Amino acid sequence: MPHAPASSRPAVTVAVLAITQLVGWGTTFDMLGVMGRIIAPDLGLANEVIFLGISVMMLVSALAGPATGRWLTRFGARNVLAAGSVVFFFGLLALSAAQGLVSYILAWAVIGFGGALGLSPPAYTAIVEREGLRAGRVIAILMLFTGLSSAVFWPLLNAVQAEIGWRMTFVVTAFIHLCVCLPLHLFVLPRPGAAATADEGHDIAPIRLSPRQRTAAFLLIAVSTMLATFVTYGLTPSLLHILSLSGASPAFALELGSLRGVMGIAARFLDMLLGRRSSPLIGTTAGVLMLVASFVMLAFAGSAPPLLVGFVVLYGFGTGVVTVARALLPLLVFSRQEFGMQSARLSLPQNLASAVAPVIFTGILDRLGLNAVIVTITLLSMLSLLLTLVLWVIIRRARAAGEPLIR
Repeated sequence: MPHAPASSRPAVTVAVLAITQLVGWGTTFDMLGVMGRIIAPDLGLANEVIFLGISVMMLVSALAGPATGRWLTRFGARNVLAAGSVVFFFGLLALSAAQGLVSYILAWAVIGFGGALGLSPPAYTAIVEREGLRAGRVIAILMLFTGLSSAVFWPLLNAVQAEIGWRMTFVVTAFIHLCVCLPLHLFVLPRPGAAATADEGHDIAPIRLSPRQRTAAFLLIAVSTMLATFVTYGLTPSLLHILSLSGASPAFALELGSLRGVMGIAARFLDMLLGRRSSPLIGTTAGVLMLVASFVMLAFAGSAPPLLVGFVVLYGFGTGVVTVARALLPLLVFSRQEFGMQSARLSLPQNLASAVAPVIFTGILDRLGLNAVIVTITLLSMLSLLLTLVLWVIIRRARAAGEPLIR
């Protein structure tokens, strides 16, 4: 395929990654939000066990994160993403053929390895490889589209499985990865431009940090984003059930679930419009505050539709803001040359949180009730906010001690 003109390269990059990330998230992590309680009776498994599939996926993705970072440095994001499409194909085929606990868990383990290769860190690294100094803005634009994964795939998967059953639905999604995503990664995604890898400051960190400050900053980013991931990703698979427990009808709950995705997109669109005027630290702080406000609203919602809508609006917007900020935080501390490696390292605690959160929240919800879930997620959100504020102090002190190396 001919090289894309320089002027169209960002658009082509975003278009390719938007499609493949939308499919990647929608057919794996987001999928159980609609399919989980349909699969459970057929396999004779409890709901907690079904949602354990997401935990296995994220656990395997977490463990493969450091290796993925090395592969991104050695082979480049294009080849890693292409390998992810192939692994997703085999994982979804295995899931379609699952007959019990062992085969179900093994299928999710394969999908988890595909997630390490084919989801967010490699996609963001592909942008940094191609766009250099413009990477932050382009990542925000990409996330504007990929945040639609649940809004697109929840109703789509629900409709398809009603026609052909859940097993054939997974077969169809597997072939989408092989026949659509793989060719897009290999033949349509633009190659990295020389300017993106040779621009001034490519290997220089944006602020001067001592080794101790650098370690502290990494740990604060890791733990604060892990807690935020625990709250946002852990709640998402049970969101429709939570809305039902709050009095929403199944149809209304599905509409509200789709609204959450739309609000996430609105948050990402706002971040894109703000451009360089936005900051990952400000975004993280504002997003977590919105999450806390949404949980308070949920606590008092009862079955009142306006309060349920308010909860979904705040939760969706806050989740979108936090997700963008979490993706861009490494660019605040590490050089663009380090981005792939550090993002993959940070994916380890984030994916570990994603691995345990769905099972924990499902168990709390089924055994202790909705109020216990609200208290838990509120406390974790506040702790994440506190750690973010400490990171803010470290960065402000570093900037006060010396001018940033890159403006």
